[in-house]
Amino acid sequence: MDLMQLREQIDEIDANIVELYERRMNISSQVADYKIETGKKVFDREREVEKLRKVKELTHNEFNAHGVQELFEQIMSVSRKLQYKKLAEKGSLGRLPFIGVDELDMKNARVVFQGAEGAYSQMAMLKFFGEDVNCFHVDTFRDAMSAIEEGSADFAVLPIENSTAGIVNEIYDLMTEFENYIVGEQIIKIEHCLMGLPGSDLNQIKTVYSHPQSLMQSSRYLNDHASWKQVSMQNNAFAAMKVKDDGDMSQAAIASEQAAKIYGLEILERGVNQSHTNSTRFIIVTNQKIFLKKASKVSICFEVPNESGSLYHMLSHFIYNNLNMTKIESRPIEDRNWEYRFFIDFDGNLADSAVKNALRGLRDEARNMRILGNY
Repeated sequence: MDLMQLREQIDEIDANIVELYERRMNISSQVADYKIETGKKVFDREREVEKLRKVKELTHNEFNAHGVQELFEQIMSVSRKLQYKKLAEKGSLGRLPFIGVDELDMKNARVVFQGAEGAYSQMAMLKFFGEDVNCFHVDTFRDAMSAIEEGSADFAVLPIENSTAGIVNEIYDLMTEFENYIVGEQIIKIEHCLMGLPGSDLNQIKTVYSHPQSLMQSSRYLNDHASWKQVSMQNNAFAAMKVKDDGDMSQAAIASEQAAKIYGLEILERGVNQSHTNSTRFIIVTNQKIFLKKASKVSICFEVPNESGSLYHMLSHFIYNNLNMTKIESRPIEDRNWEYRFFIDFDGNLADSAVKNALRGLRDEARNMRILGNY
């Protein structure tokens, strides 16, 4: 047979496949109607595992068995999404446990940030809440999360990502540990300055203090001064405070210009970070399950079974609901070697039907799915 004849046969078979696919989806739609009436869950893992075993047994070699399994995994995935869609249209998905608000109550809010006076977190807080904000600061990120969880603060301002150094791992881990939620974000342009005691100069410097990410962001500059000892601090402002308190002319800190002014230090070099577009994204966190009605970004996290294709199936919920995923990160799960938790940002609002549809599917099929916020 020539190639044209073979292609004609494939076209004929494909037409039959499409007809059978549409028949199958019609029945899936009827299944959704039944589940709406009875309250039965869409996802039945045992049923799907058994179905995959049976269709594989119908094939005649290992290659086809693998291919049929992959094909039917996709067919059943699409079928579930149709059922979720019908559930959403009938209002059977239920309401998400978040309350939409027109605006955040900033006037009466008490806000906490990590670090000390002059920290970039303070700058982000002032830009988001205004100069008259009622605020206080704590030593660690955990202290800030605890403050809003226990109610001593209404909001916390925390750095989550830098355009040069990447994510702040500890914040991602704390977001899964605490029942706190993101309600806003603020981006701050970063310009690191090298500062020392008044009258000091570069030739005297032996030790530089700063946050690990700030040291990383300034690595090219620091490499030109390889003899300097680099010491990590919890916060850039703490580094500036230490240089002031120690009174040692051989010490310097990498921090903001604002920190130099607050602690009476002299700027020895400006813009020591190698990227002049360097920015840090800060999140605004509260213990209330609220979201702005005009919010446009959703953050979630979930775990997946350690099986081939499991992450792909989770991500397909964004594809089928036409949602734009803007970020994905992974973090190892404590005490479970080689297992990971995924963090995803995507465009949308919790009131949107497409978002509800995707989240319902993820909640049924992923492990420990959590909505971290809509902002």
